[in-house]
Amino acid sequence: MHHFDVETLPAGPWRNGGGTTRTIVSSPAGAEGFGWRASVADIDRDGPFSAFPDVDRTLTLLAGDGLRLTCPGVFDRLLARAGEPFAFAGDHTATAELPGGPCRVLNIMVRRGPWNARVSQVTVPVVPPAGHAGVLYVLRGNWQAATEGHVLASGQGVWWDGEDCASGGAVTPITPDATALWADIAPTN
Repeated sequence: MHHFDVETLPAGPWRNGGGTTRTIVSSPAGAEGFGWRASVADIDRDGPFSAFPDVDRTLTLLAGDGLRLTCPGVFDRLLARAGEPFAFAGDHTATAELPGGPCRVLNIMVRRGPWNARVSQVTVPVVPPAGHAGVLYVLRGNWQAATEGHVLASGQGVWWDGEDCASGGAVTPITPDATALWADIAPTN
């Protein structure tokens, strides 16, 4: 498993200037295109999201007073609570509105066809399924990665690819308030 702390990841501007993104992982590493990608985005103002053809996305509010995503005739969704994932096709050009000001989101993107992603809020130990990739992002409390004993706090987490699962072990909550987001990224074949 690979550890990360969002605050130490380099921030890069969006193409449209509406925010910044911090890449947790893009797999395969160094490839021109990605099979799957996880990042944290700080959205500073209302505006369009870039379209990603043949990519499925899941956005989850991490901080802020809400995010409304719209795509006329397709969806109109207000993400008002931290930890509530929303999945949509990246082919659509969505527009973001920030009713309460800037916000932060976890962004999971997978190439449609080879990968599927399911993001859920968890409070119990996570054992990565064999052959799956994934990301665990701590929302609250403390978690521990079993193999190294590393303690993870809010804004930190771990990621793994299908090769890591053989030695990865569980990621376990160690405080009563421990809550995390788990993105299970599964190959389709």
